[in-house]
Amino acid sequence: MWICPACEGSFATPPDEWACPACRHTPPSRNGISLFAADLAHGDGTDCEYGFEEMYAREPHHFWFRARNRLVLWALKRYFPEAGSLFEIGCGTGFVLLGAAREMPSLTLTGSDIQAEALAFARRRLPGARLLQADARHLPFLAHFDVVGAFDVVEHVTEDEAILAQMFRATRPGGGVLLTVPQHAYLWSLQDALGGHKRRYSRADLVEKLRRAGFDVVRATSFVSLLLPLLLFARWTDRRKAEDFDALKELRVHPLVSRVLEVVLTVERWLIAAGASFPAGGSLLVVARRPATGEA
Repeated sequence: MWICPACEGSFATPPDEWACPACRHTPPSRNGISLFAADLAHGDGTDCEYGFEEMYAREPHHFWFRARNRLVLWALKRYFPEAGSLFEIGCGTGFVLLGAAREMPSLTLTGSDIQAEALAFARRRLPGARLLQADARHLPFLAHFDVVGAFDVVEHVTEDEAILAQMFRATRPGGGVLLTVPQHAYLWSLQDALGGHKRRYSRADLVEKLRRAGFDVVRATSFVSLLLPLLLFARWTDRRKAEDFDALKELRVHPLVSRVLEVVLTVERWLIAAGASFPAGGSLLVVARRPATGEA
């Protein structure tokens, strides 16, 4: 179901113009993207300057994005093999959704992001997906998707529990969510602070917040675990000042180094798929389900 942001009526998803059949409200659009939070379409003033064009170009070749994609897609197929729809919150340039389209071509794909600029790049990758600009704290969906994902998103928002509540509302009973977040407060660095992060999570904290939102947690594991010593060393040696901060520095990895690191994370994914749950790592993956019964 779709929730009209004007009259709050709930309806079957309207045609592409998103016109409400009751009050006829239609969100404004830009370059074919509907804007549900137009005042935030350029960010809220606290966002990192991502440089979406460079991110779009580098994601397909960067070990971190490639490895995370494969882990997310493994979890999607492992825990939600019958899913017919996937909604990604904070989809950015659409790299995860593109992977899902290739791995599970029967999926109906929807993506949202607060920044309209990112969605312009996502449209290049996903001409057939439904894309909308929206505030993740106020989403226009009710029990609509089989799976909702947010990959390194909720740490950017102070009201993270509001996003988890919206994810619960957007997920169909019996469906589920996939989340990845940065982990361990002791890894906090200037990269986090100036990258727009509000926190790094502990496993217990995220699991408890998901349970408060109404979800049943199915699986939780750290990842980027085998590279944790290298990550700790990088954090310890990084002495940049704020004025020297480059949000895209971590994207600029030598191709040979990137390939070696990707091999390490591939081995890690194999271990996770075999049942290992790492207790520590730079990031955390959590899979949770919305109970099959209960109110929306």
